[in-house]
Amino acid sequence: LLFVLGTVSCTLFLAVNGLYSASDDVIELTPTNFNKEVIQSESLWLVEFYAPWCGHCQRLTPEWKKAATALKGVVKVGAVDADKHHSLGGQYGVRGFPTIKIFGANKNKAEDYQGGRTSDAIVDAALSALRSLVKDRLSGRSGGYSSGKQSRESGGADKKDVIELTDDSFDKNVINSDDVWMVEFYAPWCGHCKNLEPEWAAAATEVKEQTKGKVKLAAVDATVNQMLAGRYGIRGFPTIKIFQKGEEPVDYDGGRTRSDIVARALDLFSDNAPPPELLEIINEDVLKSTCDAHQLCIISVLPHILDTGASGRNSYLDVMLKMAEKYKKKMWGWLWTEAGAQWDLESSLGIGGFGYPAMAAVNARKMKFALLKGSFSEQGINEFLRELSVGRGSTAPVGGGAFPKINSVEPWDGKDGELPVEDDIDLSDVDLDDWDKDEL
Repeated sequence: LLFVLGTVSCTLFLAVNGLYSASDDVIELTPTNFNKEVIQSESLWLVEFYAPWCGHCQRLTPEWKKAATALKGVVKVGAVDADKHHSLGGQYGVRGFPTIKIFGANKNKAEDYQGGRTSDAIVDAALSALRSLVKDRLSGRSGGYSSGKQSRESGGADKKDVIELTDDSFDKNVINSDDVWMVEFYAPWCGHCKNLEPEWAAAATEVKEQTKGKVKLAAVDATVNQMLAGRYGIRGFPTIKIFQKGEEPVDYDGGRTRSDIVARALDLFSDNAPPPELLEIINEDVLKSTCDAHQLCIISVLPHILDTGASGRNSYLDVMLKMAEKYKKKMWGWLWTEAGAQWDLESSLGIGGFGYPAMAAVNARKMKFALLKGSFSEQGINEFLRELSVGRGSTAPVGGGAFPKINSVEPWDGKDGELPVEDDIDLSDVDLDDWDKDEL
């Protein structure tokens, strides 16, 4: 009799007693103890995957017990009720009962047992496998098995940004945090978790950089931290939940690739991030710090205050703020200056004294820029930025290959501009009668 296993996730079921009891020398294995007992063990293991209702399994039971007693202290003999623990059977490709697997030096590559179903045949196969294991060790071929824990922690640099959480550390890190957390609940033996692991690790690093640590990726070994698994009703592996302060956790049901995970993380960041600052270029530090810290900095040159007044300028700033909000997950910097205040900067960006308001998007790392060709409006700027965000649009090198000298200026006070006061000319002591009337 065969059973169908799910291919989307590894599923956890509660252990129940099957054909074996604690008094037997057969070790009952479950999703909870399988990793610790088998995968992390130095011992050779023979494991039977069975179903209590299976007639062949029932006939094998006394032989399996007899073999376990004979091999006690030499080879470990275990049994999995795969009818209850579908996930564990699925992990090892079990399609029928009973299935016997030999876990040797490399615990991640179990071998199928194809021998007879008598205790003698089972013992002979176990001793043969044991002899091979010992000879491999003698010749230096250890097989290089790795436990679930070791596997997760190997290549530490790659996984350095995935935060491992436990029953004890979860609440203080996640529940009381102002940040957004994406938490993977995994089981070390779960194949889907192993497939996700490198994607999750790569995404963690990218998300940390792009959100400046405001969205965090974490992992919980649900087979060890069963309090958390129970609290959040974890029944399948991997399960990913999203935690935001003051809200109930929600399931992440998106794709399992790095790009899928990063995209969702940036959406979460965008939803929770404050609007980016819109800064006036009043000195060199403002320009440098903003453009160096972001992939792009969007620089607007607005008309002189005498040409627009405060209301006109604020309307332009409002358009910029709306666009900054719309594109905030891009993590761009936003700057503005008044026409003529930073003449050298205007010239280096090809603006140079006409067509205000103007806008340039600058990549400070490459020292290249693109100019807004359309209208300085929500629609025009949106089309400009949308093209940039997908890598389109023509660019040019910044004049001189670097930012020019930036003038230090007083920040705008938010008021209408005033014409400069001209000096009064005192004409009281001028005798007009002395002028040559022919020249009037």
